[in-house]
Parts: sequence; C-alpha cells; structure tokens
Amino acid sequence: MKTKNTPNSQLTVQTLDFLRDLAQNNNREWFQANRPRYDAAKAEFEHFVGRLLQGIETFENLPNTSIKDCIFRINRDIRFSKDKAPYKKHLAAAVGPGGRHSGRIDYYLHLQPDGESFLGAGMWQPTPAHLAKFRQEVDYNVDELKDIIEAPEFRTYFPEISGESMKTAPKGYSADHPEIDLLRRKELFFMHRYSDKDVLKPGFADEVVKGCRLIKPYCDYLNYLFYDEKDETISL
Repeated sequence: MKTKNTPNSQLTVQTLDFLRDLAQNNNREWFQANRPRYDAAKAEFEHFVGRLLQGIETFENLPNTSIKDCIFRINRDIRFSKDKAPYKKHLAAAVGPGGRHSGRIDYYLHLQPDGESFLGAGMWQPTPAHLAKFRQEVDYNVDELKDIIEAPEFRTYFPEISGESMKTAPKGYSADHPEIDLLRRKELFFMHRYSDKDVLKPGFADEVVKGCRLIKPYCDYLNYLFYDEKDETISL
C-alpha cells in the first residue's frame, strides 16, 4: 500500500543543502542567522515522517504515536562529549509505539547528505540481560533468526551490518561453536543506505516504508525475545 502524497511532504534539495552547510558551520551564531532555513527543513521532515507513519501503520500497531514523538532534536548533548559542536549534522526519526522513547526495537531513519542517509533497525547497545538472552537463543535455536536475516530479499535490501563484535568467544561458549560469529556479536544492527538521488525521489517515503516492512520480522523477533517473554535476568 502506498503512502498518501500530501503537499510539502517530499524531501527537497534545500533540506540537504541546509544540513550540508550546517556541517561546515556548526555554531550557534550561524544557526541563528539561518534559523528560517532550519525551520523549513524541520517542517518538511515532519511532513515526511507523517507520511511514513501512514504507511507503517498499515502493518504495525502504533497507538497514540504522533510525528513529534518520533523526531529527534537537532541539538546535541555535549555535557560529556569532547566534541562541543552544538548541533547534529542530520535529521532523524525513530518509529515505534509511542515514538523514539518506545523502549522497544524500532525503525530508525537517518537523513544526512552526501550518501549518509540510511534506514536501520536491530540490536543496538543491548542491556547485559538482553545480550545474554540473544546469545542463549542463538545457542539453542538459531534457525528462526537465520531464516529471517539470511532470507535473500532481506540481505539484498540490508547488506550492511553495524555494531561491535567481541574478538574472542563470550564466556560460556566455545570458540569452535558453529554459530560463533553470531555469538560474538555485541550489536546486530542492519542498515540500508540511500543516495541523495534516492532521498529526493517523489516515492522515497514508499521506499522507506518498504524497508520497514522487510525488517519488521527481525524487529518482532527481538521485541519478543527481549520484552514479550517473561523477563528473567540472565547473567553474562
């Protein structure tokens, strides 16, 4: 099902140009002088995320989830960072029940010029208990996970895996375990990158919704494993 086209809901080169210029002038003085450009880019991105919600709601339950719930602030938290640049170089949204603070595995869209835009989802910075559950499931019943992430259509659309892996086998698992590569994963986050040309196409929202639909089984797998089963703490 295609998302509904509404006025001003297509992303434009002006938004990418603003983000590109912001990356070169990441300071409050420049930002305030270019505030109208930011306001226009923000409004455009909000309309776009609204279209995503329309499409994703055809296969995902998103009760009481508004556009603003999903969009991240452009301001960076610099309190504990050596990088004191005050603004992010991208616009981003996380779509899940209740938005970016759903606490569950959701769909993450990152908009950044020069080929840095991507859709991603998966295990990212899991708690020790969640990581232990993941490894236990890989050890006991890896077929369900591999049926999802090794499906040809899935791997064609999400060829890039992001996240850390251990250099050695995790405690309690043998280095010659047949699934040692998965067991060593500390994060397992799949990504599909979009060129600027992709981002500016009229059907880009439909394309992102397609990607979300493809990765939904993996999100469902993790959400069931981490949140929908009875939560019992497992030590690493």
